[in-house]
Amino acid sequence: MKKIIKLFSPKFNNKEITAAVKTLKSSHWASGNGKGNVEKFEREFLKYTNAKECVAVDNGTAALHLSLSLLDIKNKEILVPSFTFITTIHAVLYNGGIPIFVDIDSQTLSMDPIDMERKIGPKTKAIVNMHYGGLPNKIDEIKKIAKKYALHVVEDAAHACGAKNKTKKIGSESELTCFSFHPVKNLAMPKGGAITINSKNAKTMKEKLNSLRWCGIDKRNDASYDITSLGYNYYMDEISAAIGIEQLKKIDKLNKKRFSIAKKYNSNLDIQQMMPLNKNCSYHLFWIRVKNRKKFMKNMKDKGIETGSHYIPAHLTSYYKKDTVLPVTEKVANEVVTLPMHPNLTNNEVEFIIKTTNSLI
Repeated sequence: MKKIIKLFSPKFNNKEITAAVKTLKSSHWASGNGKGNVEKFEREFLKYTNAKECVAVDNGTAALHLSLSLLDIKNKEILVPSFTFITTIHAVLYNGGIPIFVDIDSQTLSMDPIDMERKIGPKTKAIVNMHYGGLPNKIDEIKKIAKKYALHVVEDAAHACGAKNKTKKIGSESELTCFSFHPVKNLAMPKGGAITINSKNAKTMKEKLNSLRWCGIDKRNDASYDITSLGYNYYMDEISAAIGIEQLKKIDKLNKKRFSIAKKYNSNLDIQQMMPLNKNCSYHLFWIRVKNRKKFMKNMKDKGIETGSHYIPAHLTSYYKKDTVLPVTEKVANEVVTLPMHPNLTNNEVEFIIKTTNSLI
């Protein structure tokens, strides 16, 4: 059977296996109050990002949902990219908000600040700035616009764990930043997410999020507790946290390997439109644009190379479809292809991907 070069693949060793087995043997697999491995993971992730506070949750969707719930966005407009994983948009609706779709920049495939500012209106409450592929998206420019109109900024950093804005780690600056941990992500876990907080009332926000992630349970004292809000079952489990603690120790090394792969792609692919090379990018994805995507992807598969197409724009799906025209998003969505990007790729595999891609474009 022909070996398949995977699009995504988690990098792990006996450290993660030992941590998971130890947790399994402890019989302490999950706890809504976030003690044990979850609390340790929060401390380590807080240290890693240099944020004021951190709350670990079940997944990236939960992080977005809970973060936006703090901003009281009911019947308010939230500026979002259409070109993102769909839960970026769902999280707005979960909280009663109105998503307003913003076009993307053709060089970064993240939200275009110029189109974003055009779409700010009297009902606009917040901006969700998604870092596509792990490339930090004009954070300073977007925050400057947000300040001008007194808007909140929530960073969707599902792709950007370990990425930087100049010298500062993503998660260390914005009021709320949402991370996603998953087997295909830079920080690989069975499942998980986190919210970093940098507001003046960060401690109060953390306390509120701790309650919201555990069904609204608050003021717990042994068997006694109160319900202070309509919360959710969004806490992180102990096994995922144990694996995440080990992954966090090596994420910078793994991201460095991703950068080296991106550098080879960027230097050797015979194609004009592809992901730019940036030392601050975490390279969760590496994208190129091709004219006949369906044929190209089939030919790559026939050669034993998995590819992807991230994403179908939300405004073109049945649920969200409306009279919105996003010319750059729509053009890119028909051309974008994601190539294999993960630390398990060998030099020979990278060279084969480059050679095969060049022969097919």
